[in-house]
Amino acid sequence: MAVKKLLHTRYRVNEIERTVKFYQDALGLTVSRRHTSPRGAQLVFLATPNSDEEIELCQMPAGAEPVKVQADLTHLAFEVEDLKAFAAELKAKGFELSDGPTTTGSGSLIAFIDAPEGYEIELIQRSSKG
Repeated sequence: MAVKKLLHTRYRVNEIERTVKFYQDALGLTVSRRHTSPRGAQLVFLATPNSDEEIELCQMPAGAEPVKVQADLTHLAFEVEDLKAFAAELKAKGFELSDGPTTTGSGSLIAFIDAPEGYEIELIQRSSKG
């Protein structure tokens, strides 16, 4: 027996509205739903174009230990059509790449931008070579 499919990935955050704004403004994601969990956590689910999987942002109630993301712990990866144009649009919106663009061994172009709390976002322009 195997699982049916991946539904969402959860990231705990310190300031949910600031983080939602980042994902909307920098990456163009949209809020699909919001609610408060039975434990009192604020939850926001973000939809990604052309993907069934969602990103769940979670802010715990007041008094919870703040989120401290260690370097290179985890990242989300998003495909973009034209990385250089995407990076220029990010810069015009006030966002800076934290690394790259870099060409990979397969010929893809990658770069990173840091989300609030330090979660890394990888941007990938796939190689046109097959």
